[in-house]
Amino acid sequence: MSTKIENNIQEVLGEVLGPLSDNERLKGESDFLRGTIEFDLKDRITGGFTADNFQLIRFHGMYQQDDRDIRAERTKQKLEPLHNVMLRARMPGGIIKPEQWLAIDKFATEHTMYGSIRLTTRQTFQFHGVLKPDIKLMHKTLNQIGIDSIATAGDVNRNVLCTSNPIESELHQEAYEWAKKISEHLLPKTRAYAEIWLDGEKVETTDEEPILGSTYLPRKFKTTVVIPPHNDIDVHANDLNFVAIAEDGKLVGFNVLVGGGLAMTHGDKSTYPRRADEFGFIPLEHTLAIAAAVVTTQRDWGNRSNRKNAKTKYTLDRVGIDVFKAEVEKRAGIQFSETKPYEFTTRGDRIGWAEGIDGKFHLALFIENGRLLDYPGKPLKTGVAEIARIHQGDFRMTANQNLIVAGVPADQKDIIEKIAREHGLMDDSVSMQRINSMACVAFPTCPLAMAEAERFLPDFVTNVEGILSKHGIDEKESIILRVTGCPNGCGRAMLAEIGLVGKAPGRYNLHLGGNKAGTRVPKMFKENITEAQILKEIDQLVQRWASERDDGESFGDFVIRAGIIKEVFVSKRDFHD
Repeated sequence: MSTKIENNIQEVLGEVLGPLSDNERLKGESDFLRGTIEFDLKDRITGGFTADNFQLIRFHGMYQQDDRDIRAERTKQKLEPLHNVMLRARMPGGIIKPEQWLAIDKFATEHTMYGSIRLTTRQTFQFHGVLKPDIKLMHKTLNQIGIDSIATAGDVNRNVLCTSNPIESELHQEAYEWAKKISEHLLPKTRAYAEIWLDGEKVETTDEEPILGSTYLPRKFKTTVVIPPHNDIDVHANDLNFVAIAEDGKLVGFNVLVGGGLAMTHGDKSTYPRRADEFGFIPLEHTLAIAAAVVTTQRDWGNRSNRKNAKTKYTLDRVGIDVFKAEVEKRAGIQFSETKPYEFTTRGDRIGWAEGIDGKFHLALFIENGRLLDYPGKPLKTGVAEIARIHQGDFRMTANQNLIVAGVPADQKDIIEKIAREHGLMDDSVSMQRINSMACVAFPTCPLAMAEAERFLPDFVTNVEGILSKHGIDEKESIILRVTGCPNGCGRAMLAEIGLVGKAPGRYNLHLGGNKAGTRVPKMFKENITEAQILKEIDQLVQRWASERDDGESFGDFVIRAGIIKEVFVSKRDFHD
């Protein structure tokens, strides 16, 4: 079935969803994502992109932003906001070579307003603060080192995540190769990116998008490959997940999970975070067919009238899981087998050295909030560049904003550790609580931010550390704590034991009840409260946890068992109840 989205009214499975959103017009008129971006690039009157191009550049991996810290002052001076772009690179599985790293380090230093490299929760890096005259140079620089930013934003399948597991090297390599194949298979086929940013030859073209369609997907789409028992990529935050099943250390197939997602809208009870559903097991040879079938089903059945209800999770809840699954099987021409046994037991990244089965060593560096910059006494960005100049393996960006120096031979361990310690990249005093805390970017660059997140988190964690110590919690224990500046979910707060979601400057909704494995959505406990009020609540809750917990019971499990918060079983029914 294919929805005729050129009509003014969208009909799916006999159901009238309503008039199409304006984004559907925009995509349909874009000439396969070209728009008039090239014209805007030549316009030096404004530092930004106009009309539809403001949205279209997202399909090319960029968001238009401005420095919100100085927006009001510029308005007083009768100046437009200081427009710039944030670029998010496409790095399936997060693996980057040292020579590539040095090139992005150089560009960040010389051509961005902030000079930083930001590691993201999507297992890639972002440039922040690139002004219009340098945008084309940015894309050409990345292209020269084999990197692009195609489809890292917009209504497409975005950067494909893969468990950062350098220890089981052979299994990880197999899973990583599938992450790359899936990424390539689901990429837009339009030549717009090369034509606009790389001065590709313009030819008469009959661009076709056999998987994504001429108006692409109803909303963003996220895909992962994960190797149990480590849920370091947060399966339930994503539309489509391939859970690796191995036999005798070799990958034999995937369990497929569909329909996860964390974004919601304040005050709109038709929106909610949702766990992904098990569809079943497939052998390796059917992986790409299943990926395409899930994407095309969502393409044709997803809500193109109301973007707030356009994600895959809402499609499953609207048409029914069994109906969606049957359509995927029909399109792929295969049947799912029964889900193979697996279990998630851990999340996050194991910071420090680990030895792989191949005899090489891997150093996971904790990068608070993923922000690589040279701070007073902690020149983090310089330190990573120094490691890159001598490192013989690769770097692996994790979905938890950290960086793994992977494939280090024994005779290089000491020199790499020396560089890391000298530049503040290794610090034995960093607590487990800090390691297991995370935030999105938020202010000053994100236009969607309602409250601080990245700049808020460090001091907030210090206060939480004090509360844990006050109540005698062992320093080896922690609470999974995440802060996101708005309800869109980039900081994955809706899979945390304590999740803060920005509501207004200095105010957050406090959610409780996620678990260590990342398989449970937390529920709102207090709405629109200040930092002081949040810390008071956490203090009281930790006091109870410390005195009433069962042996080894985590904070998230305790607050549910103790009746402090109800468990979310089915998000559509339970999350707002």
